[in-house]
Amino acid sequence: MNRTEFIAATALILFVAFALGWFANWLVHRFTRVSQADMGELDKMAQALHEAEEQRDEAIIYLQQREAEMTNAQAQLEAELSAAMDGLRDARREAEELRAYIEAQNAG
Repeated sequence: MNRTEFIAATALILFVAFALGWFANWLVHRFTRVSQADMGELDKMAQALHEAEEQRDEAIIYLQQREAEMTNAQAQLEAELSAAMDGLRDARREAEELRAYIEAQNAG
């Protein structure tokens, strides 16, 4: 095999390798290409995800507001309960004093 035949054989082998690589690349891109329908579906899914995230954020804000309202209501109820218990304690003490005074008047 002389120099010209070697160059021709090498060139042919390189061309065949190039052609096979190009064909393989074309096949890969042909089978992995995303169609317009798929892109539309992805857009719809992205929009739905965005709306779901907004709804989640709104729900979190609503729950935080309700929690704050409930905490305030609980604090008010506890204050009212404390005031009622103090009033009841004072009323019992006054009733006991009146009972003791009446008994002392009856005995004396």
